[in-house]
Amino acid sequence: MTSKVAVGIIGASGYGGVQLVRLLLEHPKLEIVYLGGDSSAGKQFASLYPHLFHRIDLNIEAIDLDEVAARCQIVFLGLPNGLACDMTPKLIEGGCKVLDLSADYRFRDLSVYTAWYKKERTDIAIASQAVYGLPELYRDKISSSQLIGCPGCYPTASLLALSPLLKQGLILPETAIIDAKSGTSGGGRKAKINLLLAEADNSLGAYGVGNHRHTPEIEQICRDLARQDVKVQFTPHLIPMPRGILSTVYATLRDPGLVREDLITIYNAFYRASPCVNILPNGIYPQTKWAYGTNLCYIGVEVDPRTGRVIVMSAIDNLMKGQASQAVQCLNLMMGWDETLGLPMLSFYP
Repeated sequence: MTSKVAVGIIGASGYGGVQLVRLLLEHPKLEIVYLGGDSSAGKQFASLYPHLFHRIDLNIEAIDLDEVAARCQIVFLGLPNGLACDMTPKLIEGGCKVLDLSADYRFRDLSVYTAWYKKERTDIAIASQAVYGLPELYRDKISSSQLIGCPGCYPTASLLALSPLLKQGLILPETAIIDAKSGTSGGGRKAKINLLLAEADNSLGAYGVGNHRHTPEIEQICRDLARQDVKVQFTPHLIPMPRGILSTVYATLRDPGLVREDLITIYNAFYRASPCVNILPNGIYPQTKWAYGTNLCYIGVEVDPRTGRVIVMSAIDNLMKGQASQAVQCLNLMMGWDETLGLPMLSFYP
């Protein structure tokens, strides 16, 4: 029997961490050997998440990078922005494959990262090796990389909706507008007033209008696809449900004669080798519940002939395809395994 690959998670106590624990426990080729986090060090992981008492008997350990590198072949970093870039060089030097769930390795131009995240960087050589972890666009690069900058949840949903339009030159890039709504788990597990039930329930509101940190991340990949500078209008909203993102993209078509059926054919062709993206048939639009707990993205397409605009809707689970399960999808590719190995591909419904 082949031994399992040793995996560690630094920053295991948050929502992203507990999703990773669930996925790794059920993955046939991986074994969790280390859970790290300074704020919860010494606590039993299952004391933070009692529903896992019957499945995992590990304590959260203080972060010791030498110890992590000695014990783990693969390390997931589920840390606040600005911390992974201080740890990753030592982990890579120690021979680990690293998947960072923060924003630290999503940007090729570190001056853009510094401008938006206010963190000066010294790891320029390591950062230049990072690959953006959206498998549907960068599958081959991910397969040969040691370091993955896993995308944000909003960029994942928005880019999967936009990519065929930009890659095929079907829209005027400057007209792209992204209206996205996320469940409250996107704000993390720490206590925040705006995420309290009394504050968030029965309410819907925008935030980060015109200056959300995911904007330059989205624009970077749009620039790759369109082969020109692209500025998008991105507005996120908080919606009172635990998880899920619905991203609705609007853009003006170059050819106003295109109809919905044409675009559905184009989308199906673009994602023909992408098992985690489902293009919906005519007149069916995605709902977040369909993706709940899965690594799937559901995409619906519509054309408004009156305005000459295309409307594309994508639904994902922000903690899964938008975070943890997409990271495992990337890891599968890095290891040469089937990219869906160990990933849930059917939601609980209703």
